[in-house]
Amino acid sequence: MAQDRTTEVSEAEIAVHWQEEDYVKPPEKFIAQANLTDQAVFERFSLKKFPNCFKEYADLLDWYKPWDVILDTSNPPFWKWFIGGRINASYNCVDRHLAKHKNKTAIHFVPEPEHEAIQHVTYQELYVRVNEVSALLREFCGLKKGDRVTLHMPMVPELPITMLACARLGIIHSQVFSGFSGKATADRVVDSESRALITMDAYYRGGQLLDHKEKADIAFTEAKKDGVTLEKVLVWQRYPGHYSSKTPLVEGRDFIMNEVLSGYRHRRIDPVKMPAEDPLFLMYTSGTTGKPKGCQHSTGGYLAYVAGTSKYIQDIHPEDVYWCMADIGWITGHSYIVYGPLALAASSVVYEGLPTHPDAGRPWRIAQELDVNIFHTSPTAIRALRRAGPDEPAKYHYHFKHMTTVGEPIEPAVWRWYHDVVGKGQAVIVDTWWQTENGGFLCSTVPAIHPMKPGSAGPGVPGIHPIIYDEDGNEIPPRSGRAGNICIQNPWPGTFQTIWKNPDRYVEQYYAKYCKNRKSRDWRDWPYFANDGALQAADGYYRILGRIDDVINVAGHRLGTKEIESASLLVEEVAEAAVVPARDEIKGRVPDLYVSLKPGLAPSEDIRKRVEDAVIREIGPIARPRRVVMVPDMPKTRSGKIMRRVLRAISNDEDAGDVSTLANPEVVDEIRRMKV
Repeated sequence: MAQDRTTEVSEAEIAVHWQEEDYVKPPEKFIAQANLTDQAVFERFSLKKFPNCFKEYADLLDWYKPWDVILDTSNPPFWKWFIGGRINASYNCVDRHLAKHKNKTAIHFVPEPEHEAIQHVTYQELYVRVNEVSALLREFCGLKKGDRVTLHMPMVPELPITMLACARLGIIHSQVFSGFSGKATADRVVDSESRALITMDAYYRGGQLLDHKEKADIAFTEAKKDGVTLEKVLVWQRYPGHYSSKTPLVEGRDFIMNEVLSGYRHRRIDPVKMPAEDPLFLMYTSGTTGKPKGCQHSTGGYLAYVAGTSKYIQDIHPEDVYWCMADIGWITGHSYIVYGPLALAASSVVYEGLPTHPDAGRPWRIAQELDVNIFHTSPTAIRALRRAGPDEPAKYHYHFKHMTTVGEPIEPAVWRWYHDVVGKGQAVIVDTWWQTENGGFLCSTVPAIHPMKPGSAGPGVPGIHPIIYDEDGNEIPPRSGRAGNICIQNPWPGTFQTIWKNPDRYVEQYYAKYCKNRKSRDWRDWPYFANDGALQAADGYYRILGRIDDVINVAGHRLGTKEIESASLLVEEVAEAAVVPARDEIKGRVPDLYVSLKPGLAPSEDIRKRVEDAVIREIGPIARPRRVVMVPDMPKTRSGKIMRRVLRAISNDEDAGDVSTLANPEVVDEIRRMKV
């Protein structure tokens, strides 16, 4: 929908040329079994019924004491939910399921080495292990409600067990993605002022047993330099009874969890009756620059929101086998591997390694073996699997009823492969939009109510009311197809409470821009600014255009990088694409387009020309890339995300900075040589 206006376009508005896709209807078989088919849900969760509508989500949980006030707005924008209520997240995810589901699998742990047996942790076993770890944390470490503990753990069952043990005692956990360095871990230890670090000796990644304990030593040393001395470093063993790290233990500081636990067998610890507004965990965002932000999430509001969205948007039933292929080190893993699914008594899969190891058929073999019927992953992973094994899913006998995509906008071409090949045309897809700060989904179709639309996130989920503003705070007309800055008009229970120890940054970054009255206590005056660009199509569906920082201003035309990448993926040979802004003396900024090809294909002038033509055809000459660079692989983080800042540095002949944390740092010099 290109703009055809002669008036000056607001700085917030992005030139949008994407065509709206055709609808794909959910299968009747899915609708027949869905948790939510009642269209009246949107009336029940309308702004007229706010905030009391969220009682529906809170009622999915067991409370020691019901709340007195559902939403306290006395100190905006520091919203407090379910004031006066008492609850425990560990109890809700474990204890309360024992009466009906104690012999049901809570966690399927799939080791990366295929010769190792899958472990099936029942709810009864989870209860026993969480209690024992709770006893250890309380009595061996002296930890108590309100203390902070940093976890630096890989994708193993001990991670959710440790998180739930912390939650049982009211200890605030801060899990750091296992791929992060010791220094990055130290930064989070220092900011949270953690008393202990819990880690693991080693884990598998890409066929290698990696020494993980060495990062703990660096984290301890670096944190001490910044004034925080960890009291204990607790080390889980990947193979109980065997220490797999080459890094020696430090006497008096480091302790093997598996050994210390022997003194706490059969212990039972009563869950602490937590005030609903007390913090459950910190989740640090991982920006490429600046100090990481510790997003503080509450106990009652957060748990209610992830339980509700897990049930109604992901359609999780207790009998489902659910696999979110994210990492628990990110908010997706907290909300939709641990707390949401376990609150609903689902069976949640935890996979240790790379989805493409030893080959691109691995996810589908796992799905077949465990009879997974709900699958949840990111566009990054989908593109990687499409690149590495486009025909692999057809070789395996699994049947998904539901698939989620999360983390960034998904290009329609990739969406169709996900639907047609991975889902075998039989699964619904929810294309969800939300952020670390939000706790749970903000925009998505309700899978049994709305038809799907490739590349479109759908409307706000029940209880979420988006609004799009221009740069000056004027509302862009709803359903106009004009793009601007997406905000949420109302608070919701899953949103973060503040930035840990930095309330001013919380207000300035997320609420100040569109606040109508700084002195007001009315939530209507405090819309949440997501820092993303978006448009609302005529049918009410939102299309997310990516971070406002990722917009390229070409000669006054603000182009969203995502649609340029999407256009290039229409070329059959292209597996992945990344667009970055490059400086230009005349136009200010122009797009540089990096593409990687599907396996076995060689770069050619023909492919390069067809990629350029596709961009011009889909968007127009204004979006013509300055250059199309065909690369052997994209620079990627350990979680598979393309590091566009590295490509931006290459395009602008700048220093790419520290690339040691990349999964493939060697590719940076290769790309730099190719660009020249």
